[in-house]
Amino acid sequence: MNLPLNPSLSNLPVYQPGRPIEEVARELGLAAEGIIKLASNENPLGPSPLAVAAMRQALRRTNLYPDGNAFHLKQKLASKLGVTASNLALGNGSNEIIEMIGHALLAPGAEVVVSQYCFAVYPIVTALFGAKLVTVPAKKFGHDLEAMLAALTPNTRVVFVANPNNPTGTTVGREDLARFVQAVPDNVLLAMDEAYIEFLEEPIDLLPEIRNGSRTNLILMRTFSKIYGLAGLRIGYGIGHPDFVAALEKIRQPFNINSVAQAGALAALDDTRHIERTRKTNSRGLRLYARTFRRLGLEFIPSSANFILVRVGDGQRVFEELQKRGVIVRPMGGYQLPEWVRISVGTARENQRCIEALTAVLGRS
Repeated sequence: MNLPLNPSLSNLPVYQPGRPIEEVARELGLAAEGIIKLASNENPLGPSPLAVAAMRQALRRTNLYPDGNAFHLKQKLASKLGVTASNLALGNGSNEIIEMIGHALLAPGAEVVVSQYCFAVYPIVTALFGAKLVTVPAKKFGHDLEAMLAALTPNTRVVFVANPNNPTGTTVGREDLARFVQAVPDNVLLAMDEAYIEFLEEPIDLLPEIRNGSRTNLILMRTFSKIYGLAGLRIGYGIGHPDFVAALEKIRQPFNINSVAQAGALAALDDTRHIERTRKTNSRGLRLYARTFRRLGLEFIPSSANFILVRVGDGQRVFEELQKRGVIVRPMGGYQLPEWVRISVGTARENQRCIEALTAVLGRS
């Protein structure tokens, strides 16, 4: 091929998602209905019933383009968050918000500061725009905020902090994070990834910094994929200063949020019962895994999200052996954690099946 490809693509890493049930079934000759997926931090209870009903209604109008500005969804989100619609940018998943940030701020010579064991999309977007990734060693598998501040240079354009962090499930201290938010220079964007914030019992609330306009360099990124159970719709959003959001709007693809996704997200915001059921299911699951791992003598990282990281020896082997037993988890070799696997919290039945399969693979009793 003689096409002059963008040179940034030569070293661009490829995101590896959790394996789909159908793919594993085809590869291993298993019945799809007998496989459970605990690999991608999805909501095991499924989507909100209110969202499903709303999506069915929206399907009747899919011959029409969606509302390109997602007026009603923005209005409801703004009311829920106590901000204005001008503070909101919607994306095809929060991943698109991350890419929009890249378009707005990154170019060759720019620097992006991340923590070791960060979400894989941050390095991918950094490389896509030819910027330099500055990785700060983790502190107890989490963010070392003081070291991240020390890593900022005149070339730094973005610093990413995920709280809770994926894939480790760690959180940063409230006071430490509050100081960090104030300490990041105004000419550096602080992108706070809050995809799992709804699983925290007492999360630090950074929305006042957005409402009062005191931190114009702050954007909060959230998603409907996790606690709302709408991962298949791909819908996320950023909350930031109106001037920066206006810049992202220039980058955003037309009609990037489809009409079914808008309808589902709009209804899901009202289903507090589904959210509470999800929290309780997740909390019970995390406690079960923690008890089991202690009993089996396995090292694990206490998690504040809807997944848990456990050290199993040869992570890739364990991942493959679990697949043969119809249990899909996530190997962590791509995150420089080859001895670990990440397990998403499922239903009580799914969690028990995963534990039984893992116990058998490891030869524990």
